[in-house]
Amino acid sequence: MLKTTISPIFSSFTCKPKTSRLIFQAFSKVVLQDTPPSARRNASTNLTTLHQGPPTSAYVHLPFCRKRCHYCDFPILALGTSSSSLTSPSNVYEEGKEDDPRITNYVNLLVREIKATRMDFDTNPNLETVFFGGGTPSLVPPKLVSLILETLSLNFGLSPDAEISMEMDPGTFDGQKLKELMKLGVNRVSLGVQAFQDELLKACGRAHGVSQVYEAIEFVKECGVENWSMDLISSLPHQTLEMWEESLRLAIESQPNHVSVYDLQVEQGTKFGNLYTPGQSPLPSETQSAEFYKTASSMLRGAGYEHYEVSSYSKDGFKCKHNLIYWKNKPFYAFGLGSASYVGGLRFSRPRRLKEYTNYVADLENGAANWCGNGDVDLKDVATDIVMLSFRTSKGLELKEFGEAFGSEVVKSICKVYEPYVESGHIVCLDDMRSEVMSDEFKTLVANDEVKIEDHVRYLKLKDPDGFLLSNELISLAFGVVAP
Repeated sequence: MLKTTISPIFSSFTCKPKTSRLIFQAFSKVVLQDTPPSARRNASTNLTTLHQGPPTSAYVHLPFCRKRCHYCDFPILALGTSSSSLTSPSNVYEEGKEDDPRITNYVNLLVREIKATRMDFDTNPNLETVFFGGGTPSLVPPKLVSLILETLSLNFGLSPDAEISMEMDPGTFDGQKLKELMKLGVNRVSLGVQAFQDELLKACGRAHGVSQVYEAIEFVKECGVENWSMDLISSLPHQTLEMWEESLRLAIESQPNHVSVYDLQVEQGTKFGNLYTPGQSPLPSETQSAEFYKTASSMLRGAGYEHYEVSSYSKDGFKCKHNLIYWKNKPFYAFGLGSASYVGGLRFSRPRRLKEYTNYVADLENGAANWCGNGDVDLKDVATDIVMLSFRTSKGLELKEFGEAFGSEVVKSICKVYEPYVESGHIVCLDDMRSEVMSDEFKTLVANDEVKIEDHVRYLKLKDPDGFLLSNELISLAFGVVAP
């Protein structure tokens, strides 16, 4: 599991979905005082009440890894690995690990949490997406994955055509295991490749090598997985632009339907956090990190991938439906160690330590755990979430809908602070037909107090890639306007 942020460029607004996928656990929220009267007065039944509906998505955290990668600060349980599992591409983990009591006990605890989760909604639609994140979910035996899916289906219902994604690492599965998972309903694979250079994989503490990467890709193709994604990391220690270009080229040649690109984020308490300082050698400078990002955008878009979210690229029809729930600020369930849900307007993170998580599940069963909101939210929080999440996407911020929810005065103020960035080309204005509104026309609209800008400009979006690289600054400006 990796952060879906570009760091240091986006470090002020970190999320953990892959992401992710403890998506809102690390939100850097701006704490503001009073909701503007216009926001209360213009609250609609769309953006401001979206959180009140029943979730149709569930994130499931399976925290097992062979060992902890040097950059990882996520809640995981390291199972250990033998030397043979690292050197032999055909050796998929260790024989007998399917009976590892640590995995079995955790899954039983997870199932208890799912069963104890009760919701009172007027309607209870089936789950449309399920995402198994980690950790390395592909280490979990198919029979235990089956138990989780059966429990989700019994408790919430599972749509027959639900998108069921699983993060999988090279060296942790073979064709037989993948076929078993597919029979259970897993229909989307997120393959954690990270790099196509053995020296970089070793330097990161990854448990696989390049030979296992190619083997895993072959398994995915031979098994007929129609929807699969590949993860890559840029700005690694000693990584050169030539190495990054090679990884992108080899990823494109592998023909995944989706590619997720993450910039390394150095976290305190990790091995990398102890060894390196962001922006200092052997890590790249901010300028070099920006060049990596631009290169990814250029090469992947040139290969026919749509850059639909800051870190996400897809072929037509293969956007990650589960992650779109996050970007649209819709509610979702979450289960497992350290996972974060958004239900009833409350973003709730479960304990990151197994003992505390075990106690949480017991409290949940006894009705003593407050994990769900009552639907009451502070509109300033909703507005800031929408701004941040919208600007992560290629669609951008939908001004008419935002104005109906929070007031035309707020829209006008946002447009005023963004005027210089529209002129510089970092922000793009689009009309109802998604045709570009030129900067001169935009300036005229901003200057006219008699005009509702959202009647003429439907979307504001960040330019790819230069606008995305300024997203910290641009989102902060909007936050200052939404709730000054």
